[in-house]
Amino acid sequence: MRRWSNKLLFACLLAALSAAGGAACPVGQPAVTACELIFADAPFAAAHASTLAETGRGLLVAWFGGSREGANDVQIWSARRANGTWSAPIALANGAQPGGASLPAWNPVLFRSNRGLLMLFYKIGRDPKSWRGMLMTSADEGASWSTPHPLPENILGPTKNKPIELADGTILAPSSTESGGWRVHVESSPDGGTVWRSTGPLNGADLDVIQPTLLAYSDARIQMLARNGRKDPRQPHRIVESWSSDHGLTWQPLRPTDLPNPDSGIDAVVLRDGRAALVFNDTVRGRSPLSIALSADAGTSWTRAFALDDEAGKEFSYPSVIEDSNRMLQITYTWKRLSIKHVTLDPRKL
Repeated sequence: MRRWSNKLLFACLLAALSAAGGAACPVGQPAVTACELIFADAPFAAAHASTLAETGRGLLVAWFGGSREGANDVQIWSARRANGTWSAPIALANGAQPGGASLPAWNPVLFRSNRGLLMLFYKIGRDPKSWRGMLMTSADEGASWSTPHPLPENILGPTKNKPIELADGTILAPSSTESGGWRVHVESSPDGGTVWRSTGPLNGADLDVIQPTLLAYSDARIQMLARNGRKDPRQPHRIVESWSSDHGLTWQPLRPTDLPNPDSGIDAVVLRDGRAALVFNDTVRGRSPLSIALSADAGTSWTRAFALDDEAGKEFSYPSVIEDSNRMLQITYTWKRLSIKHVTLDPRKL
């Protein structure tokens, strides 16, 4: 991430970039109904790893921001979209430690349970190898939050992408670790986030895989898609997948899909019409373009729709995607590490 000399310089530059087309929508794509940068003025120089949830008070988005990724001043920030406009960013959580020291915060994940409880998972630590999972909750749509508390030992919570909730209320959180190699696993809670258990690593030393996303095609049949670090030369530059047919208790061995992955985050969601939507970097190098693909056969095959953003040498990454109550796709992602971009599209026009 880039350091800026002062807040005013950053704000002026970002405003100029936005005016020059940073919030432009893809040309010739009638499905896209809105494109906007969430902020053009912020008390931090760089932003990354957004997440979003629909609440009764409008869309809520969170991300981490600070002078640079991994710096001690990095906090979790949020903004809300209500009445067609975004609120100014506010700080939600940080890595303050006893004695006045601070650790960087990482990768927030918002999730609203079927009971209406809003959860904010995030991580605190020097780096992804040593971070620990944290959780805050809100019973009033994010107007106020509980005191942050650490998740149980050896539980990280969802690493990047939102959990899913099964019919019996069990929450499945897609998670991963990076200490001693990249490993994916699934954490589950039967009681709304108090008690947790983990499947343990689902891949061995032959693969470096992190940041899974979960797609529930039925309560029992669930697909996992994950970012691939390409350690195994037999599986280069491809998103990998696994399947569970028993409510996420056990998983098939990971295998490559036909979708490219340049070692960058992805996210996906199952729509109410039965299709699935995937947002990913459709390349084997770099983090542009950022594209959307659809599956009409329960994740078996994927068809590219179009690129949300495409500019050589720039970064558009770490997407988050949900389907809202109006059946519109709401997507946020990192825009050049300077801001978070929000896109709304109508999947019925895809």
